[in-house]
Amino acid sequence: MILVVLGTHELPFTRLLEEVERLKKEGFITEEVIVQAGHTKYESDVLNIKPFVNYEVMDQLMEDASVIITHAGTGSVISALKKGKKVIAAARLKKYGEHNDDHQLQLLSIFLEQKHILSWGEGEDLSKVMKQTVSFEPVPFKSGKEKMFSILTNFIKEA
Repeated sequence: MILVVLGTHELPFTRLLEEVERLKKEGFITEEVIVQAGHTKYESDVLNIKPFVNYEVMDQLMEDASVIITHAGTGSVISALKKGKKVIAAARLKKYGEHNDDHQLQLLSIFLEQKHILSWGEGEDLSKVMKQTVSFEPVPFKSGKEKMFSILTNFIKEA
């Protein structure tokens, strides 16, 4: 199963769903596609679309997915990476009314630079990126949370 995650942002991200649906209809994608669409209103006869799911359901969907295609939101990308999944991320862009600004491009570039993910960008054929998942081995994600807590704890102790 392929999981598509659009997050909970109030602006639609139909551009990504149109591309996934095209590949499903053309037969390039043969697996079931489940979409967590959030506020994106979209109807499809080939995609299993769920507006919102709770944490437990999302956790299980991510666990079961062979590939996760997601908007380039920090929470969605990191959740998928913590599960060791192959991730294709796509930035929501301001010029298409998908977000208020283009900060997802910056997040995307950091994850790409560290070789954690693959990305799909405007004008690209998603099938070419999906073909890369066969040989792509993501660099495991390591959270810096413990290091940050240690720095803060030491700072407080020394204050």
